Amino acid sequence: MTNRGPQLLKAQKLINIIHNMVKRTILTAVLISSVLGFSYTAKAQETHQHNDHTPHSHDHADNSSNHEAVDQHKKGKLVTGQGEFIFSWDKELTAALPKEAHEFEPEMHGGFNEDPETGIVYTGIPGYGLCSISADLTEWSTIGTDARLKDNIHGIVFFVHKGVKHLAVAQEGKRVLVLTLDGNIVSEIVKPTGNEFNFDLANEFYSSEKSDFGVTDVTYLKGTIYVSHGYSAGDFVMTIKEKRGVWSWGKLAWGGKGDKPGQFRTAHGIYAHDNHILVANRGAGQIVKFTKKGKFVETFNDIPKSYICDISYKSEHYFMNALRPVGDQKSAPIYVHSGDELISTVIVGDLNIPVLINIHQVWPHLVETKDGSKQLYLLVHGWSKGKFAVLKLEK
Repeated sequence: MTNRGPQLLKAQKLINIIHNMVKRTILTAVLISSVLGFSYTAKAQETHQHNDHTPHSHDHADNSSNHEAVDQHKKGKLVTGQGEFIFSWDKELTAALPKEAHEFEPEMHGGFNEDPETGIVYTGIPGYGLCSISADLTEWSTIGTDARLKDNIHGIVFFVHKGVKHLAVAQEGKRVLVLTLDGNIVSEIVKPTGNEFNFDLANEFYSSEKSDFGVTDVTYLKGTIYVSHGYSAGDFVMTIKEKRGVWSWGKLAWGGKGDKPGQFRTAHGIYAHDNHILVANRGAGQIVKFTKKGKFVETFNDIPKSYICDISYKSEHYFMNALRPVGDQKSAPIYVHSGDELISTVIVGDLNIPVLINIHQVWPHLVETKDGSKQLYLLVHGWSKGKFAVLKLEK
């Protein structure tokens, strides 16, 4: 028999070598897998931290809504808001502002209103004039040649009176104008003299030589123009009536500066809705509801403490804005409100819109799309440094 001892010994050594190689290979694979897994996790966390975009919002905004905004942002689009009211910046419609108006844009200090039949929007830019914006928001035109229309139009309303379409504008410190849509001024209403109203407090104020004329906004309801007068110690709502084609001060007025129901801390924006008059009581951070006769009804609930400037209504919701940022917000907030509760807080500063920090008014506007649906936009009128911008509702 041949001695096979040395051969067996060599075979055993070879088996051991192969065994060790296999172990090292498996260990290497495990290590590589672990490293790759850690790297992927770390990269995912890094990406999430870099892209996460949670808008500043009211405490009532739910997490699922915030995640929706975050998801939109990760797709490469900046968005802001919660729930069904998440908005982006529409740069194309913003750029529709005429080049000739750009030099006057920093002076913007007014608001918007529209003809519900045609969808045409009206606004004013100091130094540039009274403007109309087409229903699709793509074309701007100036209206009228009267020099008074180049003064600051602090507030504006479209209305139909006795079958004729009109505009009324509040020009703070100067006048209220009533005009037709071609820019023809029908009436100029100036500071009261002190014997116009069935409200002693207003008559006493305007009888004084120290009184001023701080009109801020106008609205219209059933034959009457309502005027807010908040840039003054005489903090009132007053009325203007038409008689034989001429508009002049009516008898109805109410308010006065104070904190009691029906009083104001700067009656700023005013808006007629559902047969009532809504007043943005800016210094108190309130939206106050009155009957058309000036009787106090209620204040809106669930509005964050802020300088509320204006209010408007569209798509079964109210839209209002604060004048300045609140806390660490990048801009003044826009609130979407049901009338009972806050639905969404929109921070335009999260959209990286240049200049726009303070907001004077926001106007909701619907544009009919090619498929017949309605697209909601928000027209934003800046303040302090001016600025016009258009926000688009994300669907």
